[in-house]
Amino acid sequence: MDQYKLQARNLPTLKQRLALRVLQAFGWKIQFRPLPGPRGICVVYPHTSNWDFPIGVLGKWALDLKFRWLAKDSLFKIPLLGRWFYYLGGAPVDRSAPQGLIQAQADAMLKEDWYWVGITPEGTRSYKPYWKSGFYQLAMTAKVPLVLVYMDYPRKLLSLVDHLWLSGDEEQDMAAIRAVFEGHLGKHPELMAPIVLRQR
Repeated sequence: MDQYKLQARNLPTLKQRLALRVLQAFGWKIQFRPLPGPRGICVVYPHTSNWDFPIGVLGKWALDLKFRWLAKDSLFKIPLLGRWFYYLGGAPVDRSAPQGLIQAQADAMLKEDWYWVGITPEGTRSYKPYWKSGFYQLAMTAKVPLVLVYMDYPRKLLSLVDHLWLSGDEEQDMAAIRAVFEGHLGKHPELMAPIVLRQR
């Protein structure tokens, strides 16, 4: 995987180099493979700590890619903080109307020339015995690929290398996802959710 390791000297802008060097100062490294298309979903796992957010933001700045992330719309109504969330790539979601959420998000993706969104399928930093299935439904509806992103705290590695197109065979697809994430631990491994979808 060394061929995918990001090197500050190879990055074109000062902002990218600074972001990567801040991460490196804390011992972190990034590995990145060019995205498999102009639209898709970054499935981020595990998500067990508040530290995941600043590491993710610094990684985004180092790559200089306009990744978006979804959050409940009430967060974006907080004065000043809401504007900051927009600046960081946040996209508000109205969770009061879940039945139309997947199609609305798919439509938003497909009308843009470039739209990659990060989703944490655990949905919380606390332990849950399953993953939420929204990322899977969205990928199937919009017909876009996944990039499986992990923050491996023991290795201090942020990885955006593994790509996956879903087949629609849920059991097969989730087995492929588990194979990629196996052995990569969050800051609090005891809070990591099993990689199984919640049964609807």
